[in-house]
Amino acid sequence: MSTVLFDEPGPRARRRIRVATVAGTLAAVALVALAVRQFAANGQLDAARWQPYGTWPMWRYLLDGLWSTFLAAVVAAALSMAFGLVLALGRVSPRAWVRTPAAVYVEVVRTIPALLLVYVVLFALPRYGMDLPLFWKLVVPLTVSNAAAYAEIFRAGINSVERGQTEAGLAVGLTRFQALRLIVLPQAARRVLPSIVSQSVGLLKDTSLGFVVSYGELLYSGKVLAAYNGLLIQTYLVVALIYLVVNASLSKLARTLEARRPEAMRRRTVRA
Repeated sequence: MSTVLFDEPGPRARRRIRVATVAGTLAAVALVALAVRQFAANGQLDAARWQPYGTWPMWRYLLDGLWSTFLAAVVAAALSMAFGLVLALGRVSPRAWVRTPAAVYVEVVRTIPALLLVYVVLFALPRYGMDLPLFWKLVVPLTVSNAAAYAEIFRAGINSVERGQTEAGLAVGLTRFQALRLIVLPQAARRVLPSIVSQSVGLLKDTSLGFVVSYGELLYSGKVLAAYNGLLIQTYLVVALIYLVVNASLSKLARTLEARRPEAMRRRTVRA
C-alpha cells in the first residue's frame, strides 16, 4: 500500500529507520547529559539561581511577553490567511492578468527571509514617510511573508477538490464564483486545516523576530529580564521551555486534526 508521495518502506528500510531513530535519540540524550554536566560544573544549576523563577513577578513579566506574542501571532495569522486566500483564488483564476501577479508574488516572497522584510519595514519605509507603530513593524512583515505560504496551502486544498464538484454547481445554475465559494472552499478549508495549524505554529515562532524592532514579545521580554537579573542561562531556558510547551501543544493539535480528518471525511461521504 503506497502513500501519496512515496511507497511504504519495506522490512530493511524499517530496520534502518529504527536504528537511525535509536541512534539519534541516544545522541540527543548524550548531548543533554553533557550540557547538564557543564551547567552543574559551572554552578548554573544552583538553587539560588533558579529561586527567582519560583516567584510570581518573574512569571507575570514573562506571561505578559507571551500575551504580546499571541496577540501579534493572531493578528498576523488572520491577515495572512485573508490575504493568502485572495492570492490562492488569484492563482486558480482562469484570467491570466489575475493569475500571473498572484503567482509572481507568491514565488518571489517565498524566497525572501522574514527577517529581511522586518529590516525593510524598520529601516527602509521610514525614509519614505511610512514609520509604522511598533506593533505593526512586526505584524506587517510577518503578514507579507506568511501570506505566500497560506496561499499555497489554500491553493493545494482547492486543487484537491474534484473538478466534478464545480461542474455540478454550474449544472444547477450557480456561477463559477458561487460554486467556488459555496462548494469548493468549504471542502478545501476542511482538508487543509492541519496544514493551516502547522503554518500558524511557524508564524508563532516567527514572532520572536520582534526583538529586532524592540517589540515586547516573549523573547524580547526574556532578553530584558536577563539583562536585569543577570541570570542569562536560566532566563533563556525558561523562555525556551515556554516556547516548547506552546508549540508542542499546537503541533499536537495539528496531528490530531490530521488523524481525524480521514475518518471525518468518510463519515460525511456515508451521510451523503
